[in-house]
Amino acid sequence: MKNYNTIQVDLQHHIATIWLNRPDVQNAVNNKMLEELTKSFQWLETDDRVRVIILRGHGKSFSAGADLKKMLASNKLSFEDNLKDGKLWTQCLSQIYHSSKPVIAVVNGNVFGGGNGLLSAADIVIAESETIFSFSEVKIGLAPSTILPYVLTRLNEHKAKFLMFTGKRFTSDEALNYGLVDFVADSNELESVLENLMKDILKASPNGLKEIKFLIRELNKGLNHDQINDLTANSIAALKISEEAYEGISAFLEKRTPVWNSNK
Repeated sequence: MKNYNTIQVDLQHHIATIWLNRPDVQNAVNNKMLEELTKSFQWLETDDRVRVIILRGHGKSFSAGADLKKMLASNKLSFEDNLKDGKLWTQCLSQIYHSSKPVIAVVNGNVFGGGNGLLSAADIVIAESETIFSFSEVKIGLAPSTILPYVLTRLNEHKAKFLMFTGKRFTSDEALNYGLVDFVADSNELESVLENLMKDILKASPNGLKEIKFLIRELNKGLNHDQINDLTANSIAALKISEEAYEGISAFLEKRTPVWNSNK
């Protein structure tokens, strides 16, 4: 197991859980955390034992956003230095979003500023019912620049403008209504909801899951009609002659549970 300073990674039963681990500052994100998150996702991408990645926070909050003490000091740095900091955010969020494995964010407490970027880069988000959200950047003279591309995969532009212009705080139920999160659960039901979701995902074909993520990303690039036809036809043709398809179809016809290679 790798050692980190700002995060913790647990591996169990094909599931990797990445914990933001600065609970004394509500898991405020600093450069070290961004670097360690990026490296952990790079490592887990190559680990065939891992089929699902869960992202959550130790302590009372998922993440209160960027570390404001570090940000205040950044005001005295050069544009070039701050550009490097910004690219740490873009690299981290891109690594999460482009993971070939399902990424589930489980959020609680306060989710402010950049914390919303982390959850938006994930595939599925479960929120504890008492969680409070805010795109708080505008309140401190900033804009949610690096997280915006990922937030817009969840919010339509008008909802994003409303929430980001006002910096208002909103509840889990409102976040569910806006589309920022996918499930809301009371604290005593949160682990059960997560466990049931994991069970369903782990039943799925590993390569099928990877292909779904790949196709969705490619289709969001604005391909023309012919490119879409080629992409999707090639995808299903390759999958149909795969080992996993043979096992999956055989198991269905034989009325048994398929045995995927990564589960052996």
